[in-house]
Amino acid sequence: MDRRIHAMPLAQATRLPPYAANSPLLAGNDEFAPSAQHPVRTRPRNLPADWHFERHHHPWAQLAYCTDGLLQVVLGSDARLSFIVPPSRAVLIPANEPHAITALQAARMHTLYIDAAALPQEWTIPRVLAVSGLFRELALALDESSSSAPREALLSQLILDELERADLQTLGVPLPRVSDGDKRLSALCEAVMRNPTKRATLADWAKSVGASERTAARLFHEELGTSYQQWRQQVVLAHALPLLASGIPVGQVATRCGYSSESAFSAMFKGTLGQSPRAFSRLQGKRTA
Repeated sequence: MDRRIHAMPLAQATRLPPYAANSPLLAGNDEFAPSAQHPVRTRPRNLPADWHFERHHHPWAQLAYCTDGLLQVVLGSDARLSFIVPPSRAVLIPANEPHAITALQAARMHTLYIDAAALPQEWTIPRVLAVSGLFRELALALDESSSSAPREALLSQLILDELERADLQTLGVPLPRVSDGDKRLSALCEAVMRNPTKRATLADWAKSVGASERTAARLFHEELGTSYQQWRQQVVLAHALPLLASGIPVGQVATRCGYSSESAFSAMFKGTLGQSPRAFSRLQGKRTA
């Protein structure tokens, strides 16, 4: 099993033909490629559950966003970062960043291709953005504006402005380096991701891979830029979101995520995503009805 991409269990994906870096579909498709004249292009698609786009990259930025369903976006040439994307969030993928996308549930995906020159120069790393009601309506309007160049230009500028104003979120699960990362950290992370409900301490996990708690804590900060507690929280969220979106009661999801009480799980969920797990579940139910 490839350890690099399994930030959460995935169903068997329906594979599309691999897209090479120089594929005309990515590098020269006039219909969807953005430009200085058309800085934001939109490509809405209905994706069945488990639909998968193999890892590829292109010379423009991409915003992965869905109005319905649930996506997983895996980034990096060695698949070191995984994001779970519900309709309330979007992932900004910088130009030339290798990425793969899987529909964890049937999804209405609204891909926005963005000219790299239209984004702030400092936006060189992936980021998760909160999706506002205004952005949602602008993206939908842009889908229908292809026959009106002036309207497209106005909508594009409003979308770019809304992206710059959007709140940043922390939903990614960073993964250890494959080529030169510490093997103990890789083994520890894989063990946690295989069993995210286990309420073991960092000391327990570290001992199981032959490291001290202090060494493991240092490796998390040095290689992943986060603490073990913060990292594990992202793993738990990656585990919880598909369960909630499928309609499983919050109390059961809390138990499956290793929480002894629904209230503690709800507090963690709301503190990270800005909405309660019940609100998230209700929203998913309305969108799939």
